Amino acid sequence: MTVYFIGAGPGDPELITVKGQRLIHSCPVILYAGSLVPEAVLAGHRARQVVNTAELHLDEIVALLRAAHERGEDVARVHSGDPSLYGAIGEQIRHLRALGIPFEIIPGVTATAACAALLESELTLPAVSQTVILTRYASKSPMPTGEQLHDLARHGATMAIHLGVQHLPEIVAELLPHYGASCPIAVVHRASWPDQDWAVGTLADIEAKVSAKGFRRTALILVGQVLGAEDFADSALYNEGHRHLFRTGAADDTDSR
Repeated sequence: MTVYFIGAGPGDPELITVKGQRLIHSCPVILYAGSLVPEAVLAGHRARQVVNTAELHLDEIVALLRAAHERGEDVARVHSGDPSLYGAIGEQIRHLRALGIPFEIIPGVTATAACAALLESELTLPAVSQTVILTRYASKSPMPTGEQLHDLARHGATMAIHLGVQHLPEIVAELLPHYGASCPIAVVHRASWPDQDWAVGTLADIEAKVSAKGFRRTALILVGQVLGAEDFADSALYNEGHRHLFRTGAADDTDSR
């Protein structure tokens, strides 16, 4: 018996891995985070027990996992996006280890990747940004020392900010000194869902645009010069003169960009 923590992706039922879908179809027990995972992701399952855990607390979820273990039944524990990012699987894993219950994590497509695809953007561009910071805005839960937004913004890297749309004015205020008023920013609501929507602007005007859209939750903020950038160097990878291991007669110089 194994508990499989499955990343269901950002919302589109087709943005799940083949392995994740196979396990959903084969596991006799499915526990899914129904507030963020659409039921369409479960289509084709043959489970005898399907539970939406949106209204359950941790002890109730662990009790279901333990009961399945005692019956010898595999569990598809389905989370949105990639379960390793803000998936709240750490505390579940801690209980499983204490109970001696085997588990496995199945990665999923992140909300950040879905937003970049929707915006038709590459988040890492030569000489523009080669770093992506995934973070969240500190509201109810404080951030660790050195991880406050203004600390991370000093890098000027591409940044994906979760759980922050309700605090957009405060976020903009913290970003402005480091990115500048003209820096591109996008707020994407429910990326890859049928009702997906987004607002694109700069730090100077994004608040008004998001206010007009009425976004209140389930939105990701992307900020950085890569958004809409046109004036950037080609990567070395596909440059005709760049030598690497996979071109005939080339030297072993594989990862240079």
